[in-house]
Amino acid sequence: MLTAANVHDSKVLEEAVDRVEPIKRPRGRPGRPRKRPNKLHADKAYDFPRCRKALRRRGIIPRIARRGIDSSERLGRHRWVVERTLAWLAKYRRLTIRYERRDDIHEAFLHLGCSLVCLNYLS
Repeated sequence: MLTAANVHDSKVLEEAVDRVEPIKRPRGRPGRPRKRPNKLHADKAYDFPRCRKALRRRGIIPRIARRGIDSSERLGRHRWVVERTLAWLAKYRRLTIRYERRDDIHEAFLHLGCSLVCLNYLS
């Protein structure tokens, strides 16, 4: 999801969670496919009552580090996966320094970069 650089991530949390695709189940499993994850891990930037309420309304357990209380080490294991993936994308200069003015072109290069990361990871 693309937003302007000056929009705080916590303000678009609800819209981002609503855009999550249904989780695919293996064939033969009974019941409807689950539309949302069971829980969401987030850092201290998302520690607002509105974020926690929005997640609970959707049936998602919020695992959000609390500002001024929790250590930043608490989410370190989960955060490392995100930081590693962003580092892999950072090697594509066109994504690191945004040259495109149009959102759709930048998003196309982002999808291409993610595809190349997955291809390199699998091989």
